[in-house]
Formats: sequence, C-alpha cells, structure tokens
Amino acid sequence: MNNFEALVSLNLIPQIGSVRLGQLLKYFGQPREIFKAPARSLVEIAGERLAQDITGFNFRCLDHDLTLAKKAGVKIITFLDREYPQSLKEIPAYPIVLYCLGQIIEADNLAVGIVGSRRASFYGLNNAENFAAQLSARGVTIVSGMARGVDTYAHRGALKAGGRTIAVMGSGFNHIYPVENTDLAYKISASGAVVSEFSMETKPLPQNFPRRNRLISGLSRGILITEAARNSGALITADFALEQGKDVFALPGRIDSAASMGTNALIKQGAKLVTGCEDIFEELDLSVVDVKNVGPVVVKRQETVCEKEEAQLYEHIRQQPVAVDDLVQKSSLSSSQVLNLILKLQFKKLIKVLPGKHFIRN
Repeated sequence: MNNFEALVSLNLIPQIGSVRLGQLLKYFGQPREIFKAPARSLVEIAGERLAQDITGFNFRCLDHDLTLAKKAGVKIITFLDREYPQSLKEIPAYPIVLYCLGQIIEADNLAVGIVGSRRASFYGLNNAENFAAQLSARGVTIVSGMARGVDTYAHRGALKAGGRTIAVMGSGFNHIYPVENTDLAYKISASGAVVSEFSMETKPLPQNFPRRNRLISGLSRGILITEAARNSGALITADFALEQGKDVFALPGRIDSAASMGTNALIKQGAKLVTGCEDIFEELDLSVVDVKNVGPVVVKRQETVCEKEEAQLYEHIRQQPVAVDDLVQKSSLSSSQVLNLILKLQFKKLIKVLPGKHFIRN
C-alpha cells in the first residue's frame, strides 16, 4: 500500500478527517504506516472504536471506489499532491482528498463564491447570473454548490461569459445532485471543475451539505449571497467564510420579502452591501484584473440606448417586473409612445417581457 491508497482508504472511514489524521500522522509519520500499526498503538492515539475501523478496514471498498472513479474519469487528489488547492490547506478541517472532474488551475486562486436560496425569486436568480457573468468576464473564477436556484444560475452565468467555474458537490460522483444538473456538471468540468470530498457512492444526505459549504468558502476570496431567507443554507456558507477570514458580500432585498430576510440581516451584521461588481473588486482590491472581451453587460446595454425617449423609459424598467400602465405613469409618456418604445427596446434586446405583459431589464 502506498500513501495515496492509504489516504483514500482513510477518507472512506467516516470518523477520520484532517484533524484526526494529523494526530495519527504526528505519531506514525506516513499515511501507509497507519494501516501497519498494531492495534494497541492505534487505541492509544485514536481510541478503541476508530482503531477497530482502521484495523478492520475492507480494502475491497478502496478497490471499488478507485474503479468507479477511473470509469467516470474522476481524478482523486490528496492533500499531499501539488494539484491540491493551496486555499483549502489553509482552512480548518480541510478535506483529506478531493474527487475532481475537470481541472483546478492556478488562475482559480482568484475566485468568488456565489450562493443563495434554492427557491430564489427572479431577482435572486437574475442577479446571480449577471454577477457571475461580469466577474467571469474579468477573469474571476466562480465557485458555487450546483444546487437548484441561485447556484445553478451562478454557474450558468460564468459559462455564458466563457469563464471558469468550480462546483462543489455534497455527494459522490455516482449520485450527482440534483439529477437535472448532470449535464451542467459535465459542462462545468469542460471549463473548470466539479469537486467533492465524498467517495464515489456517497448519497446526497442532508448532513453533507454544511461540509460542502465550507469548501465553497474555502476555495473563494469572498462570498456573495444574492438572496437568502432567514434560515437559508447559504447563511452557513457565510458563517464559514467569516470563520476562514473571507469577505462576505450581500445583495440588499425588499424589506417585505421573506426571501431577502437572510441577506438583509447579513448587511445589518456587517456584510458588505453590493449593488454592482465594482463593489466586490474594490473590497478585494481586484482593480488590476484584466477585462476580457465580454464586458459588464449592463454598461454595454446602457450605451446602446441613444434616443432620449428610449433612455427615459429604460430608466424606469428595472429588475422588478413593471406593467405598461406603471410605465406610462412613471415616464409621463402616452400609452402609444410607451408601447412603441417597448418594441424598440425589445428589438435591441435591452428588455424582455414576462407573463401578464410585465417588463424587466434583460
């Protein structure tokens, strides 16, 4: 047995994390020596139950896990490998191994996590996608958890901008979760990476996701929460970020919206209120990052609004849906003028229509 096989085996034993592994290595020196140690020595260091798990470990489980990983094209990286992200080594209770589909590269050291509610409103989803696209356009890797809602839109925004994105799963690769994001996982792996600390056949159990959240923040320079209710799991990620000394950013939401209570509370507690990507660049001192060909979408769109009346109407169409009657009242234009201008703005792809003839910025 070599050290790689020993570390993968130790990761398959539930009671062993990096803290307990550190205690064992301090005594035995090399990972492979742990499995050669007499039971008496293991009991002294790790206790009777864990000593039994180590001495009684079934190595067929190791062979099965390695076979599944190879079949799926998943690379297993241990914390002793050069490819292991340095940012994760610096967090408490770092993962012993990472299962990785795709590749983590040096450029991923400049990363921002974007998380939020699984049941986000259009406001939360749209901003997750827009912020991800604009950050990606400036060379920032987007990290998220590939969950439904905000996570999914954050990954999509990065992919649309041609940027890099990393998805951290709370399950093994034989149980990609949610199932409908299987295609998204492979798209992410083509221009970034999908990673998990869980063995190949680990199911998406509820207790896995807080562990996943600490890796999202661990891989990131800062965390942006676009929308979260008071008890949202995204707030756990924010807590981990604070513990790890990372910056926490939050989008303000409506005070009467339950979906924004969590983010608004974070802002009251000291999280950085952001209304645009420049707020994040300023806080993280990223002003020197090169802008790619895909620039901030909002800026480009504003520059295309040339005619005075179009600009006047466009100013009243925001991220919250607005009806034609409201636009007439706010803009002081006639109904026919508003309808004509709406068509022009739609042709320029500056706005889009929602059911019930409501309009938002595209």
